[in-house]
Amino acid sequence: MDIRAKQRAVVEALEDVKGRDIIVYNTARMPTMFERVVIASGDSNRQVKALADRVQDRIRELGSRVYGVEGEKAGEWVLVDLGDVVVHIMHPTVREFYNLEEVWGGKTVRLARQAKPVKKKKKKARAKAKRPRRSR
Repeated sequence: MDIRAKQRAVVEALEDVKGRDIIVYNTARMPTMFERVVIASGDSNRQVKALADRVQDRIRELGSRVYGVEGEKAGEWVLVDLGDVVVHIMHPTVREFYNLEEVWGGKTVRLARQAKPVKKKKKKARAKAKRPRRSR
């Protein structure tokens, strides 16, 4: 199966179960064993598990192989290994803590219907009070 078709199938499967903040990173130029990293959030353990199950089902429907799944028991963070695509599905708090977006760099893959990426909270800049100049 073509890498683009696989990543599209993963994103559509995640969208089917209302996955949030879906991002796809191109890691083909990095020294990794896979070409894409997909990160998504789910609001509960049950939803995270359902998202992982839907991804696996969709990939198998298309005749491709699921190499492994980690973390299904706990359901806070599930990793689905599809060979050339690795999918991380997690709670927003877990996602914020581990900050995988920073690990995989800022080069996202643009899809026609890709969900909006997670926005980092900006720290409020303290305004420096301007003091009037004293004349000498």
